[in-house]
Amino acid sequence: MMIASTDRLLVRDWTETPADLDRVYDIYSRNEVMRWLGGGKGRLTDPAEARERVRSWRDRYEPYAGRWGIWAIEPRDSGRAAGSVLLKPLPGRDGVTPTDDLEVGWHLHPDSQGHGYATEAARAVLDREFATGTRQVYAVVMAGNEASMAVARRLGMTHLGVRSDWYGMDLETFVLRAE
Repeated sequence: MMIASTDRLLVRDWTETPADLDRVYDIYSRNEVMRWLGGGKGRLTDPAEARERVRSWRDRYEPYAGRWGIWAIEPRDSGRAAGSVLLKPLPGRDGVTPTDDLEVGWHLHPDSQGHGYATEAARAVLDREFATGTRQVYAVVMAGNEASMAVARRLGMTHLGVRSDWYGMDLETFVLRAE
């Protein structure tokens, strides 16, 4: 299912096609990506795990009927996913229990960084969410992840400092409020 689109990008569900599964594995098995996601917890170590990951995303977000989830960012000119964009309830300090706070985030393959894809995809899902009446969305970033902090700033998000409300760890926190 297509979630959003821009002139350059499609934001769509991850599928169980060989191309998508290969790309999920290639992204989420990399230390340079996973070090910023919970310090590497959940790093894929076997290509077969990609199918399980895609299914877990689908199952977790299916009740939200496409409103929230983790989706593929696909540049129209490539036909291959560049990474993921997400919009979902932030988990509390236990890292599991959903809160009423929403998170926007992005995970790009290193070969797709530096093209503006994260900013453009995040803007598309944020615009879509704000149209539902949502008043604010957060981005949380591990200290030292300057590239993700730069994306948050390009989105017009305000830096709130370090907070430990979510995921059970200290995270640089940004917020974007609806106009």
